[in-house]
Amino acid sequence: MIITSDLSKKYSGNEVLNIESLEIPKGQSFGLVGNNGAGKTTYFSLLLDLIKPSAGFIKNHGVQVNESEEWKPFTSAFIDESFLIGYLTAEEYFYFIGELRGQNKADVNKLVAQFEDFFHGEILGQKKYLRDLSKGNQKKAGIVAALIGNPDVIILDEPFANLDPTTQIRLKGIIKNLAKKQSTTVLISSHDLMHVTDVCERIVVLEKGEIIKDLETSEATLKELEAHFAGTDIQ
Repeated sequence: MIITSDLSKKYSGNEVLNIESLEIPKGQSFGLVGNNGAGKTTYFSLLLDLIKPSAGFIKNHGVQVNESEEWKPFTSAFIDESFLIGYLTAEEYFYFIGELRGQNKADVNKLVAQFEDFFHGEILGQKKYLRDLSKGNQKKAGIVAALIGNPDVIILDEPFANLDPTTQIRLKGIIKNLAKKQSTTVLISSHDLMHVTDVCERIVVLEKGEIIKDLETSEATLKELEAHFAGTDIQ
């Protein structure tokens, strides 16, 4: 379980995130939505201890993330291309991540082979450095790297951005398969309301750093979210 308590982040006195309480059970597929500046990436950055909270804390499976690194072996993420190592090829990068997660080359090859359709012949065997791939292909490599070692918690920030429609559909299938594993908690932020409602069983809406909706996904969720962001929401 991921527990957030009295969490606040301020920059120069300006509060960009204020979450009093949020609990994400183990095995849940969780979606975070909101307009630009709502605090989605800030929350994920705090969860990954990339930035420090101004107040409060996040605990990942009982470990307070800003006080201990014991959460790292079972948690993975792809936030943006800064997570990649640009001077490595995709294969070299996958093996590097595998080594960090106790996986040998055979383990990595077995996992990566499952994503040939997702790569669409544009990642493996190209003899290209990651920095020379398109934004979309960098994202595909980063997402698959986040799956190496079967982590218990997987965090993906805007995974559908910069992907073509075919790849988006394939990615939805990958996320749905992850969500079927009761031991895997998947956290996704997205601007794409249709995709996030399709793959997440729960969706939280952030606005100016605060939670304003916490929805269990149903057939009505997409329309409710569209009405909210269109400004026709009935409070």
